[in-house]
Amino acid sequence: MAKLDSLLHSELRLAIMSLLLGVVEVDFVHLKEKCEATSGNLSVQLDKLEKADYITIRKEFVGKKPRTICAITPTGKKAFEAYVVEIRKYLHLN
Repeated sequence: MAKLDSLLHSELRLAIMSLLLGVVEVDFVHLKEKCEATSGNLSVQLDKLEKADYITIRKEFVGKKPRTICAITPTGKKAFEAYVVEIRKYLHLN
């Protein structure tokens, strides 16, 4: 049995990736609310996912307010799909 992707095996990172999989992009505030995470913890986890090329992060301004936008990458989508295949094997759902 293959090893589970430890980057995705974190509860918060898995939640982030699950949310991003179903949308084109989402902003930081929405992710924070849906994942029930603190700003600091969410920032750290987003940084880890970005460094692995699982997500992209774009910063922009809306008027004078900063806005952070996140989107899943093709690499992230592949990694997530592979993770789901492996977790299904662990749970004997195949």
